[in-house]
Amino acid sequence: MAFTLEVMTSHSQPTIKNYLISIIRSFGIKAVVHQQKNKIICAFESNHEKLQECLETIASTLPASCFMSSSQHYEMEGEPEAIPDFNQEYPLSLGLCPSCQKEIFDPSSKRYYYPFTQCTHCGGQYTFFEHYPYIRANTVFSYLKPCPTCEDESKQLGRREKQVLNSCHECGIPVKLTHKEKERYANDAGSFRTMFEVAAKALRDGKTLLMKTTMGYRLFYRSETLSPHAVLMLLNAVKITDYCSLIHDEFNALLSIERPILHVALKDEALRSTFGTSINVKYPDEGFSILLAKVLTLLGLDYITYEALDVAVEADFVMEFDLNIHAQSDMHLFINKDIKFIASGERVSFPSRLAYGTDTLSIAHALVGIKDDKGVLFDQMERFASASALKVNQLENETPAVESSNFHPISEDEASFMSVIAEHNKFGTKAVGAYFQGEPSFLYYDGKKVIRVVPPKHFSSVGLIDAMATLREGSDRLMVNVEKNHTQLYALLLKIEQSNVNLFEATAMILGLEEESFEGVMKEALKFIGKGGLQIDTKVEDNRFNHVAFLASIISYRLAGVDSVYLSYSIFESFGDYFSELLSEIKSKTKATEIVLCGSYFASQSLFSRLQRNLKNTPPLLNMSYPIGKENCVVGGVFI
Repeated sequence: MAFTLEVMTSHSQPTIKNYLISIIRSFGIKAVVHQQKNKIICAFESNHEKLQECLETIASTLPASCFMSSSQHYEMEGEPEAIPDFNQEYPLSLGLCPSCQKEIFDPSSKRYYYPFTQCTHCGGQYTFFEHYPYIRANTVFSYLKPCPTCEDESKQLGRREKQVLNSCHECGIPVKLTHKEKERYANDAGSFRTMFEVAAKALRDGKTLLMKTTMGYRLFYRSETLSPHAVLMLLNAVKITDYCSLIHDEFNALLSIERPILHVALKDEALRSTFGTSINVKYPDEGFSILLAKVLTLLGLDYITYEALDVAVEADFVMEFDLNIHAQSDMHLFINKDIKFIASGERVSFPSRLAYGTDTLSIAHALVGIKDDKGVLFDQMERFASASALKVNQLENETPAVESSNFHPISEDEASFMSVIAEHNKFGTKAVGAYFQGEPSFLYYDGKKVIRVVPPKHFSSVGLIDAMATLREGSDRLMVNVEKNHTQLYALLLKIEQSNVNLFEATAMILGLEEESFEGVMKEALKFIGKGGLQIDTKVEDNRFNHVAFLASIISYRLAGVDSVYLSYSIFESFGDYFSELLSEIKSKTKATEIVLCGSYFASQSLFSRLQRNLKNTPPLLNMSYPIGKENCVVGGVFI
């Protein structure tokens, strides 16, 4: 009989599985470790003298993942015959594991205050990766020769076995801190600690800090206002719930190995008066940010603002190192009660592998899916030297990236929809779905191909006022009233007509929001604490969403004195009714058995809650390991 440990996880990345194998290998225990759709099964040699010690090590050091839910153990027939092994096929982009975090704060460690600390199973490895195969020679670390100790570590059993980027103070990367004409270098524990102390004190005193990290460039600052792309980094785990209203899963997710960005409600009145009722937050993930956070907390700061940047910008203080980096967009995680999914971002989801696929080269949003003998590998296109396939699918409106006699443009909504079908392996099953990222569209999968049932209708603000005046009987009087008695609103409509704005930008402008975007309307809706919204007109015309009726309805409520918070909430509630009614209708007509939701706009609490309520008899399928946003298109493109 084999002692069996079962770990439930909804994510397909092998990170946790490989970490488990590393621990098992370090104890020399025979085992079989297998990852299935929703769980990892570890069957151990039951009579090994170190089994208990191995299990205790797993319990104390295994990183917490936001995708792990529970575990159980039981006896299984048979006995494993060999010590398990793992393959490090591609670089990771994760937070630091508990063991590496402990190491950088241990004065006796050779990586004390070393910001590039990571192991085989954690850290910002992807930032230094150049191209496949994933070996040191194909990373920017190829210029750095590891010291004998680091080289031995990567060859020995343990969590750094097969580590491609192993380094320490002795063989590592010097870092420079610049302030005006002054430069300070760090290349050992003492100088690194001093450097982070200087940087933290500068931030405390109101200076800005540009920091080149193992996750890319980050601009840190203290501020009374936030830009739309800024994130509040919470520095002190003990005080997180003093500042934010979190459910249990949100708190655990912030501190998980994935270290996602979450949009949460603020509790602290000082923060609410400064930043509003809700905000994007994150807990420090990689070495530079963790070390900076440590010193900032010692200085009395519990949070700091930062922005992730693609390139360096000017700042009062600049901390950098002389290596090229390739950053990924960060992972935004959405949690609604017991449902969680990735809303957007490349980090954590990519690189990745799907065990099945067609001989189709899929290209979307600078990502590519390439078929080989192990399935399909997905990553940024520039990481591959070459590829061959029978067919090429690339998003329409993108400049063709390759030449092929069998080239096919594909739509974003169809590709996104098929990514969900592929992840759930629902091939051959009838399904209907809605895509919502920009313009809504509705799709049907007959078990073989995806069909647009209700195509997206492009919003154009040209002639908007005349369109509203002729919408229906009495609409002309509404617009005359606006022109004569509400001159500011009429001037705003004229501005919208002359601007190249999308639907939610126009909506936010009519609502008078400072942040004129979908995110601005979403944040405004989160301020509502009542029950039940107004019915916003989402009249379908030719089986399509009617933009003019939608905006005219909002204007009518504004003229009636309805505030922007209640209206914003009502907008998402009405969208929820619109989607669920039309999906149910299409499902009934087509005899489909599944409902699919895709597109990042569904990562709205008000909208998703309404859909959950309306579709409770047929819970919708969503992406599990990939974002529901545009990044999933590369996955679905393989199957069109």
